[in-house]
Amino acid sequence: MTGRLFAALLVLTLVFRFWLAAAFPITGDEAYFIWWGWKPDWGFYDHPPMIGWWLAALSLAGKSEWWLRLPVILQPALLSLAVYWALPRLVPAVSEERRLWAAVLVLLAPVNVWNVFITTDTPLIYFSVLSGLAWMRASRDDAPHWYLAAGLLLAGAVLSKYFAAILGFAYLVDVLRRRGAGAWTGLAIAYACTLPALALMAWWNSGNCWPNYMFNFVNRHGDAGWSLKTPLLYAVTLAYVLGPPVLWLAWRSADRRYLPAKRNPRYAERVGAESSIPTALTTLAWLPFLLFAALALVKQIGLHWLLSFVPFTLAWLALRLTPGSLRRLGLFFAGFATLHVAAILVVSRLPLETWQKARLYDGIVLTFEHQALARELQPYREDWVLAMDGYSNAATLGYNLRRYVIVFGEASSHARHDDLATDFRALAGRNFLILRKSQPTLDDYRKYFRQVSVDSFEVRGARFWRVKGEDFDYPAYRDGVLAGVRRKYYAVPAWLPQTACYMCDRYFPGEACRR
Repeated sequence: MTGRLFAALLVLTLVFRFWLAAAFPITGDEAYFIWWGWKPDWGFYDHPPMIGWWLAALSLAGKSEWWLRLPVILQPALLSLAVYWALPRLVPAVSEERRLWAAVLVLLAPVNVWNVFITTDTPLIYFSVLSGLAWMRASRDDAPHWYLAAGLLLAGAVLSKYFAAILGFAYLVDVLRRRGAGAWTGLAIAYACTLPALALMAWWNSGNCWPNYMFNFVNRHGDAGWSLKTPLLYAVTLAYVLGPPVLWLAWRSADRRYLPAKRNPRYAERVGAESSIPTALTTLAWLPFLLFAALALVKQIGLHWLLSFVPFTLAWLALRLTPGSLRRLGLFFAGFATLHVAAILVVSRLPLETWQKARLYDGIVLTFEHQALARELQPYREDWVLAMDGYSNAATLGYNLRRYVIVFGEASSHARHDDLATDFRALAGRNFLILRKSQPTLDDYRKYFRQVSVDSFEVRGARFWRVKGEDFDYPAYRDGVLAGVRRKYYAVPAWLPQTACYMCDRYFPGEACRR
């Protein structure tokens, strides 16, 4: 591995990622967060506000797909450069080739090859990795200014997603291992930096029904419970996210640590580099995944939950492996990345109808054929309220139409920011066009409109239904839908202080949203 080869890989991956970001339509999750950016606020329903702020800033200069995705397009390249820059400052004896291989592993990690989708994890990954690198640098000599940098970046992670708490906990475990007075002071500095971010989130949530708390700690866990399936899924997910050989190589590396050098001469070749690995790097590399393993006993772990900690694990392994093993791992990553690229290029040439028998085909058509859908909805865009029955679908359609599409009905516990954005009182008497991907039951709509009719149309083999409801009956909708939403998703615990709550203040004045 040479600097020129690394630079070539950097350029090639960036070219591919820019092409993919420009070619692939905005997904439902992305559209949901883009609407946050187009209507910025101090907070949003299900996560802290950082991604909304980033997208608000990006939207000032353009609204094309590749531009709004720019932070995630550049992410693998920037993080690989950050690891390359940080390693000699953490392990002064590290060789140039080992630094380059570490950077290559981060650049070509499986998810980093294809992930060009901007979500709440995008700023979280930036802040978490940079905060972790600053923390490791601070731990070398208990440097207060590096602890301050780690803390400020940790605050950015806190404002991105609640999984930042895992990073903060890893810092605590690292301090417990080191036990020095300087380490405790550094931890206090880092934690203190997060207090303004926590205060902002508490202030906004207390005036908005505590939606972040309700979503992340109450409403989304109805399917939680002991399971054998979820740990197995987690093991497969972790193996893929880190790269299939990584867990095996990490286990072999840990096992050989205890073999005498005379019985393991290849291990002796790397004693110098391995013995210098900061304890903080070991903690950051493995503690988060152990915590997720414990959570996987009762909850399915999302692939994206793991991405903030992957660079630490790959850097840790790059410092432990023998030069030969490290080169072989790097070559595997290059080959695996090539397979990903080839598969994506092949799939991109297939007609959309290839996936017609897939369960999600109608959602694929909704994402890719938005111009055809726009033509079908054109007669209703001026005088009708456009709606869908799910949050992801509504956000996708609204982004493509460049017009906000509301959510009609109860929907799910996820992505309920429409509860903040839409006031159904103001829509009393209006006509609604509700687009559906499944055949509706008209009785579900007749009680909320004076007159209801339905028709359907087909796009690329996927059928969509238009429910046309005239003269919206808001009181009936409040009692039939919003009352159930309030009971199901806004039963805020009594111990949480509230200064206001949009759900009860709008629709049920004089009644508190309380459990």
